[in-house]
Amino acid sequence: MRIVSAIFCALMILFTAVQYNDPDALYWIVIYGSGALWCGLAAFRPSVFSSPVWRGLLLITLVLMAAGVAWHWPRTPGFWNQEVWWVTETAREGMGMMIALIAIIIAWIAARKGISAA
Repeated sequence: MRIVSAIFCALMILFTAVQYNDPDALYWIVIYGSGALWCGLAAFRPSVFSSPVWRGLLLITLVLMAAGVAWHWPRTPGFWNQEVWWVTETAREGMGMMIALIAIIIAWIAARKGISAA
């Protein structure tokens, strides 16, 4: 799970880096950056999850990301088709939120596995 977390950490860092020219860049940098942070902790510092405070913060982030997915869920028909998300900003934002949520879920699973292994 540490390798998967490290891969998603790198992916989220890449997503964060390409937000520089987005009109709402700070918003998306925080979203993707939180995914990078949690996956990075799960990959390289899993011992932090032995603290209930860190686990609680991770759970709060997970809930906020799920709410973000509900908020940004693409309303464009066939949003998963490449032709749609190349043209429609809301489809790209919705897909980005889904990927960020997946990253947080991966970090949460890695944290749970790390706690149970200890």
